[in-house]
Amino acid sequence: MVLEELIKGLKTVSVCGQTDIEITGVNIDSRRIKEGHLFIAQRGTQVDGHKFIPKAIELGAKAVLCEVLPEEKTEGVAYVQVESTEDVVGKVATIFYGDPSRKLKLVGVTGTNGKTTIATLLYNMFRKLGYKCGLLSTVCNYIEDEAVPADHTTPDPIELNYLLSRMVDAGCQYAFMECSSHAIAQKRIGGLDFAGGLFTNLTRDHLDYHKTFENYRNAKKAFFDQLPKTAFAITNADDKNGMVMVQNTKATVKTYSTRTMADFKAKILECHFGGMYLEIDGREVGVQFIGKFNVSNLLAVYGAAVMLGEKPENVLLVMSTLKSVSGRLDPIQSPEGYTAIVDYAHTPDALENVLNAIHEVLEGKGHVITVCGAGGNRDKGKRPLMAQEAVKQSDKVIITSDNPRFEEPQDIINDMLAGLDDQQMKKVVSIVDRREAIRTACMLAQKGDVILVAGKGHEDYQEIKGVKHHFDDKEVLREAMGIK
Repeated sequence: MVLEELIKGLKTVSVCGQTDIEITGVNIDSRRIKEGHLFIAQRGTQVDGHKFIPKAIELGAKAVLCEVLPEEKTEGVAYVQVESTEDVVGKVATIFYGDPSRKLKLVGVTGTNGKTTIATLLYNMFRKLGYKCGLLSTVCNYIEDEAVPADHTTPDPIELNYLLSRMVDAGCQYAFMECSSHAIAQKRIGGLDFAGGLFTNLTRDHLDYHKTFENYRNAKKAFFDQLPKTAFAITNADDKNGMVMVQNTKATVKTYSTRTMADFKAKILECHFGGMYLEIDGREVGVQFIGKFNVSNLLAVYGAAVMLGEKPENVLLVMSTLKSVSGRLDPIQSPEGYTAIVDYAHTPDALENVLNAIHEVLEGKGHVITVCGAGGNRDKGKRPLMAQEAVKQSDKVIITSDNPRFEEPQDIINDMLAGLDDQQMKKVVSIVDRREAIRTACMLAQKGDVILVAGKGHEDYQEIKGVKHHFDDKEVLREAMGIK
């Protein structure tokens, strides 16, 4: 594509050099630059991309999009200056890849918890309904059957448009994606055309980045503010921020609830570890999920499918066949008669939801042993809250290491323990080694008990000092249970 076409719609500050040159690729990562590429210099949270302009040119960049022009310019390279590269990178990527989001129906899911479950279930449902689909999620991206590893909840705008263009080339009619608060705030989804958006819930998370809860909420709300009037916005009426999200949207607003009047309603008729029997909009359906929070997730999936034109009876029929997402309330039955559940819960609210779900099934007939930690170099304020939630609904709590990253594991554990009083501490032990913590939980468990191993879910690694070491909670549990 010719550079002139790529920058035609941008408000430029200045342009130096020829703009009739052919651009063979666009990138914000200088290490990925190849001959003929456009390098977009962005100011990140850790590094400033302007420092890598010389490296990009050395690797073959023929054009540079930046906020500050370099003092020394390379002959034969075009320089385009704009006020904010963050504001325009999505537009450039969209143009370069042929505006792929307009060639399929793209649905975004945002909120603190439930994004992965809802996006993945929509992807699985619509494939079972006979459509070709793509998925962009924390666990893995998919282009139909092809798995594309995911490094972030939402990829950067260039990677995002590249993946969407591949979905279009593969004949996908729908794409479902998680929209994180970071991605919205950093305008990674800028330039995309959404057919619909869903809001799950809002609780404390990522305050290390957003600084205040209000900033975090506003980042989520910005997604709905930007939806076009041709789109739908489905919000959780049971969350106190549910209606705040959609108060300024141009989209058609629909609500879902398990407690109050809403467009899409559900209630639990029966519940056990194998699943639940629900009533959704007056129709009964059996599902392979447990927990009230999963009823909300399934309602969001149901509402989106109906808004996308599917018949309610067909949606419920497929819903009855869907299975839980990897690392979300994943049960493992031990030969000794106790159950272990692996879940990604890494916020106080998510931990509360999972423990509620366990108690809904147990009905006081067994003990709950919770193994949990907190991630390093992330919001420290939620650490004591996590410990408090674990203690509140568990008979025994083992505080351990999660992904310590560049922090000392014991320091993180100490932050968690600081939220507990002497009475609560009687229920708690701390074991830094996560493998040993899980083994200890298995040794303590009796027939009828439930072990919750929370925080990592689908992850098969533990990040320590910048290195990802193989670690899978499910593998460790099976080993401790003697299951091959």
